[in-house]
Amino acid sequence: MRSDIEDLKKEIQNFSITNEEILEAFRLKFLSRKGRIQAMFGNIGNVPKEDRAKVGKAMNEVKNLAQQRYDEEKRKLQQQEITAGATEDITLPPAPLPTGSFHPLTQTLEEMKQIFFRLGFNIADGPEIEDDFHNFTALNFPPNHPARDEQDTFFIEKYDDPEKNDLVLRTHTSPVQIRLMKEQKPPIRAIMPGRVYRNEAVTPKSYFLFHQVEALYVDTDVSVADLKETLVSFAKMMFGSDVEYRIRPGFFPFTEPSLEMDIWWETKDGNGKWLEILGSGMVDPNVFKSVDLDPEKYTGFAWGMGVERIAMLRHGIDDIRLFYKNDNRFLKQFN
Repeated sequence: MRSDIEDLKKEIQNFSITNEEILEAFRLKFLSRKGRIQAMFGNIGNVPKEDRAKVGKAMNEVKNLAQQRYDEEKRKLQQQEITAGATEDITLPPAPLPTGSFHPLTQTLEEMKQIFFRLGFNIADGPEIEDDFHNFTALNFPPNHPARDEQDTFFIEKYDDPEKNDLVLRTHTSPVQIRLMKEQKPPIRAIMPGRVYRNEAVTPKSYFLFHQVEALYVDTDVSVADLKETLVSFAKMMFGSDVEYRIRPGFFPFTEPSLEMDIWWETKDGNGKWLEILGSGMVDPNVFKSVDLDPEKYTGFAWGMGVERIAMLRHGIDDIRLFYKNDNRFLKQFN
């Protein structure tokens, strides 16, 4: 019996299969119900009881061999059929696909984040739909301030009743500063990147949405000197150590004193001009009071800048609308 099994094993291994018809003949001869293997199992009763375990194991090995041979030859024939039907040379390397890249605004924002990380800041986030308290009142905007007007702000819900709180699309990321100071006691050292919305006409220099990065540092004994040193460090990291800058007085409702920073930008005609890159200042005591922090104990500075403005200066872009048109001719320059 064992010699018959070995002969059958050799016959399975040496069986030549070149097409579908021969493959089917192989299946019928060895694997079908009336095939050689099934007939071999039918003779197991003629084997002495003491040898049946070993013979049965050998029979199963032959059966598995036949099934593996069938499956492998079937796969090969199917692959040959696919290859024969191909109209192109599949051995040729594929045409290279164009590689993508991050959007220029994302690239600029990530670079700004890395600079702030090096300066010891972390990241805070907040909602884009804000209430009047966080967007205006807590930031020391008086009730008649122009920013509260519908010509400047996108209102989602606006009430004539002073007891009800208006809902707006945030006009800056400063509300995140308010939320952070209400949730966390100083020291606070964080930046607030995100989208903001202004009810402005679309022009080469303005858009109804843009991106800001604001910074907040609150602790005991924070001074204007600390603010200036941080501003200068950022400008040199962002625009190069040889950047020409100036810091001048400004005005913002939520800081006092307030400062603005400009850099000298060379123009195409060989001249140059001062361009504002950010507004900043020491946090107004009224802002500290609105978040229940003692202005006699704590001081701090804050600043904000537009990511689009920084990207436009870095890359010499003169139209903010280009960032939002998804024009590949423009975007592929930043690959």
